[in-house]
Amino acid sequence: MMRIADRPFLVLAAGLALAALAGCERPPVEALQGGYRGTGMDEIINPRSDAKLSAKNVLPAAIPPAPTEGPLASAVYQNVQVLKDLNVAQFTRVMLAMTQWVAPPDQSCNYCHGANMASDDRYTKVVARRMIQMVRYINEDWKSHVGHTGVTCYTCHRGNAVPKNVWFIEPRRLANSGFAENNAGKNKPSVGDTSLPEDPFSYFLLRDASIRVQATSALPDGDRSSIKQTDNSYALMIHMSESLGVNCTYCHNSRSFGVWNSSTPMRSTAWYGIRMARALNNNYLVPLTATFPAHRLGIEGDVAKVNCATCHQGVFKPLYGESMAKDYPELTGEMHNAPPAPAAPPVGRLYFDADQSAKWAEGGESLDAVVAYLKDHADAKAGISGYNDPTGNRAHNLQLAKERAKAVRQALESDGISPERVKLEKPLDTTGSGDLKDARRVEVTVEQ
Repeated sequence: MMRIADRPFLVLAAGLALAALAGCERPPVEALQGGYRGTGMDEIINPRSDAKLSAKNVLPAAIPPAPTEGPLASAVYQNVQVLKDLNVAQFTRVMLAMTQWVAPPDQSCNYCHGANMASDDRYTKVVARRMIQMVRYINEDWKSHVGHTGVTCYTCHRGNAVPKNVWFIEPRRLANSGFAENNAGKNKPSVGDTSLPEDPFSYFLLRDASIRVQATSALPDGDRSSIKQTDNSYALMIHMSESLGVNCTYCHNSRSFGVWNSSTPMRSTAWYGIRMARALNNNYLVPLTATFPAHRLGIEGDVAKVNCATCHQGVFKPLYGESMAKDYPELTGEMHNAPPAPAAPPVGRLYFDADQSAKWAEGGESLDAVVAYLKDHADAKAGISGYNDPTGNRAHNLQLAKERAKAVRQALESDGISPERVKLEKPLDTTGSGDLKDARRVEVTVEQ
């Protein structure tokens, strides 16, 4: 006979069992083999989840094609800076499509235009113009990732003025007081509800950090990849897996994740996708930071940026691989007379000899480029981070890194950059990429 006192324990046990099962896929599910027999390279498909995703990835009806003859829009309308190769009918078709793809239903054309259609007084018009250039850039220059399927504004926006899946730089957290270490953005539900770093995107989709942390040889010499780098790499991989609705074996052979010649073709496509997202962020989105009003920026004052989820939105190919671009050749043709993408701000990298801090041995020309940029952009500021050699006494190396950073700051001020535009920053990692010369450096970045 069950004692009354046992009932709370059984209720608790049942609750824990249900919580554990909640993370599993409820049958029936389907398994799709993607690799050799016995490798466990299976994709698990849940028909119920797949049905919900299918409903969210239906293409809107295309506007009927426009006549191919007629006067150029740039000859009829004022202030046409993009799509200059389109005639009036083609140009109007694209504008109408964009109001359906992006503009709030109650605003339509007014979302970007006021009474004077030629005016640039609304930031949304300036941004939209640049995004049109970005869409053409993707379709022309990134077939290595999008193939001939291509993209349109709808691929990301899906009827929303701001795409649902964008990211901002996470605020830096100050070190905890006492003996506790800084959590480095970890240990709270983040990417994939894991305790991995919440912002792997700054490393890989803004900067060109190395994703590989596994050595390529036995007993490697000089490989100083850290647990922190590993965490960031895994966080990006988990993000990619969730964004595409797949698991790791969609790209990797489960017997040897690092071997390229036994990986699936999708791994190469993903490799290009990472570089495409980085190029879009640095060449198109970050330069628009000053264009957006403050309420459209992140906590750190940065613009919304793209990652894999922005386009894929939970499926292995955006819109399940259905092409909208084929219906809108206006967005896939060569861009005519469009202004070039603004150059990314230069980065100064000054390398010091071992145990030296008064003067750098290499990299002076990169600092000259930063100085020239700062003088041409009065609102820009410089952030200086001093790295250090990971060998030897840690306290001595940290102090050496600070002295090197101060020497570079003094050089900037001597070149006419006011002190309030220069600040010292703690580097994201203190050991560089593993190369000792690279670790003994000072990095000067430009902050808009």
